[in-house]
Amino acid sequence: MDFLDVSENAWYYEAVDFVFYNGLMNGLSDSQFAPEDTTTRAMMVQVIYNIMGRPENRPLPEPFEDVAWDAWYAEAIKWAKWNGLVEGVSETHFAPNAPVTREQMVTMFYRFANALGMDTTARADLSAYTDGNRVSDWADDAMGWAVNAGIINGMTETTLVPQGNSTRAQIATVLQRFVLWLEANS
Repeated sequence: MDFLDVSENAWYYEAVDFVFYNGLMNGLSDSQFAPEDTTTRAMMVQVIYNIMGRPENRPLPEPFEDVAWDAWYAEAIKWAKWNGLVEGVSETHFAPNAPVTREQMVTMFYRFANALGMDTTARADLSAYTDGNRVSDWADDAMGWAVNAGIINGMTETTLVPQGNSTRAQIATVLQRFVLWLEANS
Protein backbone atom coordinates (compact mmCIF):
# COMPACT_ATOMS: atom_id res chain seq x y z
CA MET A 1 0.00 0.00 0.00
CA ASP A 2 1.19 3.46 -0.80
CA PHE A 3 -1.40 5.41 1.17
CA LEU A 4 0.24 8.41 2.79
CA ASP A 5 -2.54 8.65 5.37
CA VAL A 6 -2.30 5.05 6.68
CA SER A 7 0.59 4.67 9.12
CA GLU A 8 1.99 1.21 9.84
CA ASN A 9 1.32 2.01 13.51
CA ALA A 10 -2.38 2.76 13.00
CA TRP A 11 -4.85 0.41 14.68
CA TYR A 12 -6.51 -0.18 11.30
CA TYR A 13 -3.33 -0.73 9.21
CA GLU A 14 -3.73 -4.52 8.83
CA ALA A 15 -7.40 -4.20 7.93
CA VAL A 16 -6.77 -1.54 5.29
CA ASP A 17 -3.93 -3.63 3.87
CA PHE A 18 -6.22 -6.70 3.79
CA VAL A 19 -9.17 -5.02 2.06
CA PHE A 20 -6.95 -3.18 -0.41
CA TYR A 21 -4.88 -6.26 -1.26
CA ASN A 22 -8.03 -8.34 -1.78
CA GLY A 23 -9.69 -5.70 -3.97
CA LEU A 24 -12.55 -5.10 -1.55
CA MET A 25 -11.90 -1.39 -0.98
CA ASN A 26 -9.90 1.19 -2.88
CA GLY A 27 -8.38 4.44 -1.77
CA LEU A 28 -9.99 7.73 -2.63
CA SER A 29 -6.86 8.26 -4.71
CA ASP A 30 -3.61 6.38 -5.30
CA SER A 31 -2.09 8.00 -2.22
CA GLN A 32 -5.09 8.58 0.08
CA PHE A 33 -7.28 5.99 1.78
CA ALA A 34 -9.06 8.59 3.96
CA PRO A 35 -9.43 6.30 6.99
CA GLU A 36 -11.24 8.89 9.10
CA ASP A 37 -13.74 9.88 6.40
CA THR A 38 -17.32 8.83 6.96
CA THR A 39 -18.48 5.94 4.79
CA THR A 40 -21.63 6.47 2.76
CA ARG A 41 -24.42 3.98 2.20
CA ALA A 42 -23.32 3.68 -1.45
CA MET A 43 -19.72 2.89 -0.43
CA MET A 44 -20.92 0.20 1.96
CA VAL A 45 -23.04 -1.51 -0.69
CA GLN A 46 -20.15 -1.32 -3.14
CA VAL A 47 -17.97 -3.17 -0.61
CA ILE A 48 -20.42 -6.07 -0.41
CA TYR A 49 -20.74 -6.09 -4.19
CA ASN A 50 -16.95 -6.30 -4.42
CA ILE A 51 -16.90 -9.34 -2.09
CA MET A 52 -19.16 -11.12 -4.58
CA GLY A 53 -16.86 -10.28 -7.48
CA ARG A 54 -19.16 -7.62 -8.94
CA PRO A 55 -21.77 -9.94 -10.44
CA GLU A 56 -23.52 -8.81 -13.57
CA ASN A 57 -27.08 -7.64 -13.09
CA ARG A 58 -29.83 -9.01 -15.21
CA PRO A 59 -31.97 -6.26 -16.72
CA LEU A 60 -34.14 -5.00 -13.89
CA PRO A 61 -35.84 -1.69 -13.22
CA GLU A 62 -33.96 0.93 -11.26
CA PRO A 63 -34.97 0.39 -7.61
CA PHE A 64 -34.64 3.97 -6.30
CA GLU A 65 -35.31 7.42 -7.71
CA ASP A 66 -32.15 8.88 -6.14
CA VAL A 67 -29.76 6.33 -7.67
CA ALA A 68 -28.77 7.56 -11.12
CA TRP A 69 -28.37 4.68 -13.58
CA ASP A 70 -24.82 5.85 -14.46
CA ALA A 71 -23.56 6.48 -10.91
CA TRP A 72 -20.42 4.55 -9.89
CA TYR A 73 -22.48 2.69 -7.28
CA ALA A 74 -25.65 2.07 -9.32
CA GLU A 75 -24.93 -1.55 -10.27
CA ALA A 76 -24.00 -2.42 -6.68
CA ILE A 77 -27.17 -0.91 -5.23
CA LYS A 78 -29.35 -2.48 -7.91
CA TRP A 79 -27.77 -5.90 -7.26
CA ALA A 80 -28.08 -5.54 -3.47
CA LYS A 81 -31.70 -4.38 -3.63
CA TRP A 82 -32.87 -7.14 -5.96
CA ASN A 83 -31.04 -9.74 -3.85
CA GLY A 84 -32.68 -8.58 -0.60
CA LEU A 85 -29.53 -7.18 1.02
CA VAL A 86 -30.58 -3.55 1.31
CA GLU A 87 -33.66 -1.46 1.65
CA GLY A 88 -34.10 2.20 1.04
CA VAL A 89 -34.77 4.93 3.54
CA SER A 90 -38.21 4.96 1.89
CA GLU A 91 -39.96 3.02 -0.87
CA THR A 92 -38.42 5.25 -3.53
CA HIS A 93 -35.16 6.60 -2.03
CA PHE A 94 -31.90 4.95 -1.00
CA ALA A 95 -29.92 8.02 0.18
CA PRO A 96 -26.64 6.81 -1.36
CA ASN A 97 -24.61 9.74 -0.06
CA ALA A 98 -25.92 9.57 3.50
CA PRO A 99 -23.50 8.22 6.12
CA VAL A 100 -23.87 4.52 6.88
CA THR A 101 -24.48 3.90 10.56
CA ARG A 102 -22.93 1.07 12.52
CA GLU A 103 -26.29 -0.72 12.74
CA GLN A 104 -26.93 -0.31 9.01
CA MET A 105 -23.45 -1.69 8.29
CA VAL A 106 -23.92 -4.85 10.36
CA THR A 107 -27.44 -5.33 9.00
CA MET A 108 -26.05 -5.40 5.45
CA PHE A 109 -23.40 -7.95 6.47
CA TYR A 110 -26.04 -9.99 8.34
CA ARG A 111 -28.36 -10.11 5.32
CA PHE A 112 -25.43 -11.00 3.11
CA ALA A 113 -24.42 -13.87 5.41
CA ASN A 114 -28.02 -15.12 5.44
CA ALA A 115 -28.20 -14.93 1.64
CA LEU A 116 -25.09 -17.13 1.52
CA GLY A 117 -26.85 -19.66 3.77
CA MET A 118 -24.57 -19.04 6.75
CA ASP A 119 -25.72 -19.80 10.30
CA THR A 120 -26.43 -16.44 11.93
CA THR A 121 -28.57 -17.66 14.81
CA ALA A 122 -26.14 -17.11 17.72
CA ARG A 123 -26.60 -13.71 19.40
CA ALA A 124 -24.73 -11.69 22.00
CA ASP A 125 -26.64 -10.11 24.87
CA LEU A 126 -26.63 -6.44 23.94
CA SER A 127 -27.72 -5.41 27.44
CA ALA A 128 -24.04 -5.68 28.40
CA TYR A 129 -23.67 -2.32 26.63
CA THR A 130 -25.13 0.81 28.20
CA ASP A 131 -26.62 1.78 24.82
CA GLY A 132 -27.62 -1.74 23.76
CA ASN A 133 -31.26 -0.71 24.10
CA ARG A 134 -30.68 2.01 21.48
CA VAL A 135 -30.18 -0.51 18.68
CA SER A 136 -33.13 -0.13 16.31
CA ASP A 137 -35.62 -3.00 16.33
CA TRP A 138 -34.86 -3.78 12.66
CA ALA A 139 -31.13 -4.08 13.46
CA ASP A 140 -31.33 -5.95 16.77
CA ASP A 141 -30.76 -9.47 15.38
CA ALA A 142 -27.98 -8.26 13.09
CA MET A 143 -26.15 -6.41 15.86
CA GLY A 144 -26.50 -9.33 18.27
CA TRP A 145 -25.10 -11.69 15.64
CA ALA A 146 -22.24 -9.36 14.67
CA VAL A 147 -21.16 -8.81 18.30
CA ASN A 148 -21.37 -12.55 19.02
CA ALA A 149 -19.37 -13.41 15.90
CA GLY A 150 -16.69 -10.84 16.77
CA ILE A 151 -17.35 -8.92 13.58
CA ILE A 152 -18.03 -5.68 15.44
CA ASN A 153 -16.92 -4.54 18.85
CA GLY A 154 -18.18 -1.73 20.99
CA MET A 155 -16.77 1.73 20.46
CA THR A 156 -15.78 1.37 24.11
CA GLU A 157 -16.08 -1.59 26.45
CA THR A 158 -19.56 -0.42 27.43
CA THR A 159 -20.96 1.29 24.31
CA LEU A 160 -21.97 0.14 20.82
CA VAL A 161 -22.97 3.53 19.38
CA PRO A 162 -25.41 1.86 16.95
CA GLN A 163 -26.50 5.08 15.22
CA GLY A 164 -22.96 6.41 14.99
CA ASN A 165 -21.48 6.90 11.55
CA SER A 166 -18.88 4.44 10.30
CA THR A 167 -15.48 5.62 9.14
CA ARG A 168 -13.61 3.99 6.28
CA ALA A 169 -11.11 2.55 8.79
CA GLN A 170 -13.97 0.99 10.78
CA ILE A 171 -15.54 -0.44 7.61
CA ALA A 172 -12.18 -1.92 6.59
CA THR A 173 -11.79 -3.52 10.03
CA VAL A 174 -15.31 -4.94 10.14
CA LEU A 175 -15.00 -6.09 6.53
CA GLN A 176 -11.78 -7.97 7.28
CA ARG A 177 -13.42 -9.66 10.28
CA PHE A 178 -16.49 -10.52 8.20
CA VAL A 179 -14.45 -12.11 5.40
CA LEU A 180 -12.42 -14.11 7.91
CA TRP A 181 -15.66 -15.17 9.64
CA LEU A 182 -17.07 -16.32 6.28
CA GLU A 183 -13.95 -18.37 5.61
CA ALA A 184 -13.97 -19.93 9.08
CA ASN A 185 -17.68 -20.81 8.89
CA SER A 186 -17.91 -22.10 5.32
